[in-house]
This record gives sequence, structure tokens and C-alpha cells, in this order.
Amino acid sequence: MFNFSLDRKTMNILIAIMVGIAIMQFIANPNQLLSLLLSVPGVLIAITFHEFAHGYIAYKLGDNTAKNQGRLTLNPLDHLDPIGSLMLLIAGFGWGKPVEVNPRNYTRKISMETGEAIVSAAGPIMNFLLAIIFTIIYFLIYKFAGGAFLSGTIGKVIMTLILYAISINVGLGVFNLLPLPPLDGSKIIMPFLPSKAKAFFVNNEQIFYIVFVLLWITGIAGSIISPLISWITNGLLNLGNRII
Repeated sequence: MFNFSLDRKTMNILIAIMVGIAIMQFIANPNQLLSLLLSVPGVLIAITFHEFAHGYIAYKLGDNTAKNQGRLTLNPLDHLDPIGSLMLLIAGFGWGKPVEVNPRNYTRKISMETGEAIVSAAGPIMNFLLAIIFTIIYFLIYKFAGGAFLSGTIGKVIMTLILYAISINVGLGVFNLLPLPPLDGSKIIMPFLPSKAKAFFVNNEQIFYIVFVLLWITGIAGSIISPLISWITNGLLNLGNRII
């Protein structure tokens, strides 16, 4: 449920910078283009299920907004934001078309703030569940498929696609858990913050957008969360290798 609300001119400039960096990387290392193509299925799955989870949990809490807008579907075309998907492919972070929710419709058994936290957490949790599922699939194929399949071109491509899907889902989950507006993490921690901190987050969202993008372009944000993404991904693969 991540959404940049920068003006179009600023967004276009940032995207142009990202695309320029990506093109230079592709020229320097053509293999990165192949990696990008192999990432596409993982990106489609990660964003689609992430946004679906937001809408579905909101629906279960009593809000029909996503359902009425046709967002309770696993059709990628209903969830993909062209710019956000492109950014996820070339920059390592991105977003889907935000699922609209109305916290006022949530069940009165919980506060609106708590409801927002639950709905926001649903997206990253879904990504981590997908990463676990793909890990299981990977090692089941590795264990039961014949050596001819694993050593063949089709087998190698399938196994690589699954590995990318694991990494991308972990990455999207970790990225959205950062406690920084407008990421899901900022809404998840909101019920636990004092009133002054809540007001600060709400009143300075636009500044947070710009600061975050700048941190990512400079590589600072990546250097912070990339090790965590690698640690979780490798941990899943090592665990799967031991269990299956």
C-alpha cells in the first residue's frame, strides 16, 4: 500500500535518473539485462499478492472499498503501477497501485488506527509467506526432479525464476516494513507512537518522500536494507536445504 505523491515533474526527473543509471549498468554488464528479464515474473507475483492482501484484510475487517473497486483479484493488471513496477525492476524498490481503504468502515471491535496497522502489515506478511512457499517449491523440485531436468536449459531457467521470486518477495517485504512514511511500516508502528510523534509523521509525509528517494539514489538506503534482505533470503534457502 505504498504510494509516492510527488508531483509528476519531480517523479519524471527521478525516474529518468534511475533509468539512466540502469542503462549504464546494462552497458557495462549485459548479463544484468538477463537478470532483469528473469525478475519480471517475481515482480508481478510480489506486487499482485501484496496489494491483494491489503484489500482482502480490509474487506475482512468490514471495509468493502477494495471489493467495490474490483481490487480483490489476483489479476496483475489490476494492481500494477507502471512507474512503480519499472522502479522495482531497475532500482530495487517500487510499488503497486495503492489499494484504497476506508478505516471508518472497520469493525468497531478494534480502533481505526489498529485496523490500519493490521491492513498495512498484511502486504509484507504476504510477501514473506510467498518467499517461504517458493523456497519449499524450489527444494522439492531440487529433491525430486531428475538430474537431466536440473541440468537442462528449461530446468535451470525455472530454478532461477524461483530464486528471483524468493529474493524479490523478501525485498518487497523488508522494504515496506521500514518505519518511514509512506511505507507500510510507518502505519504498523503508528499505534505504538506517542501523539507528538504521530503528528510529526503525518505533517511531514511529503518531506519523507523526498528524503527517502534521495537516500535510495545515493545508495544509503540500499546499503542499510540490502544486507538484511540477503540475510533473510540466505536463511530461508539454508533452512529449506536442511529440512527438505
